[in-house]
Amino acid sequence: MSTAVMVVIALIIIAAVAAVAFLAWKQARTGRLRKRFGPEYDRAVEQHGGRAAAERELLDRERRHRDLELRDLDPRRREQYREQWVAVQERFVDAPESAVEQADGLVTVVMGERGYPTSGFEEKAAHLSVEHGRTLDHYRRGHAIGGRAAEGKASTEELRQAMVHYRALFEELLSVPVQRTAPDERGTAPDERRTARDEEVRVPGPRAGEPDDGRTGRDDERTTRS
Repeated sequence: MSTAVMVVIALIIIAAVAAVAFLAWKQARTGRLRKRFGPEYDRAVEQHGGRAAAERELLDRERRHRDLELRDLDPRRREQYREQWVAVQERFVDAPESAVEQADGLVTVVMGERGYPTSGFEEKAAHLSVEHGRTLDHYRRGHAIGGRAAEGKASTEELRQAMVHYRALFEELLSVPVQRTAPDERGTAPDERRTARDEEVRVPGPRAGEPDDGRTGRDDERTTRS
């Protein structure tokens, strides 16, 4: 076999190995981004029209996220915010729309204290998605319901769901970082369990002029758990 043929064969083998390595790297990157961003990954693919463009966007979010100076909350501040949430939740009984608006505002305040940008919903969502991708869908749903509520188009049950959605992100923003929290025997950190748990939200019966659709109405107030 001539030297030229051997060189060609060697180049083909090197190219094949490089191609396999590149594909493996891309698959590993995709897997990492899917794991990190959760449902936000699929949303980015749909929004940007393909996986390549979506992954460029998500990688850009990671780069911008590294420029943030994030900080943990002082334990006392954490408890103060939880007390404020309880007060907001109690207002839901008499003023659901106002309570949802205040819940959105409280989440934004906590974001600001943690070091996240607080202007522009999509900008906030983009930065949150890097560390809170699996909870971000709750924030998006709560925000969407809040928008409908501002136009008087949200039912009491939808407003209750908005409170549940906001609570999911609120607790995650307040939680102690996972690496600082000892997991239990199931490998789940206590704050992760607390974040995932939906607190009770009291829902009043139908207001004047609002039909009882079977989801929100009772003669008396009831307590629901999502």
